[in-house]
Amino acid sequence: MSSAAPTTTRALVAELLRRIGEGDPERIAELYAERSDWKLDWPEAEHGRPATPWIRHRSTRADVAAHFRELAHHHVPVQAATQVERILVDGDDAIVLGEIRQTARATGRAYRARFALHLTLEGGLVTRHHVYEDSLAVAQAFSTAQDN
Repeated sequence: MSSAAPTTTRALVAELLRRIGEGDPERIAELYAERSDWKLDWPEAEHGRPATPWIRHRSTRADVAAHFRELAHHHVPVQAATQVERILVDGDDAIVLGEIRQTARATGRAYRARFALHLTLEGGLVTRHHVYEDSLAVAQAFSTAQDN
C-alpha cells in the first residue's frame, strides 16, 4: 500500500462530504463513476416505498443525483444536520461514521440516525457507496401509522 493512497482517498472523501453539505445533487454525482455499487442496508421489502423513495439500490451517476434530489424533496432542509465523527481510510476504501439529523417533510417528525458509510474509490471516483444506518428511526419518522 502506498503512502499516497490514504491521502488521496481522504481528500476525495472530504470533497464528497463538502459537496453533500452544499446540497447540489449534480455536483455530488460528479464524484461517482458512471457505474457504481450503491446499496442501503434496509430490509428489501422496505426499498422504494412511497414515503421513502430514495431508499433503494442505485447503479449509475444519474441515480446518485436522483438520490440526493429525492432525499432533499422529502426532508425539511433547514432542519437537517450531519455530524461526521470519524473517517477511517485504508487504501482505496474509507468508512465515514456519524449521525444524521433530519425532519420528515410529510410528517414533521424529527429523527436522528447513526450511520456508517463505506466508500471505495477507483481512478479518483466513488465506485462503492454502502450505507448502514438506523433504518427504524427513519421509518418511524415517515410512518403515518397511528401507533407511533
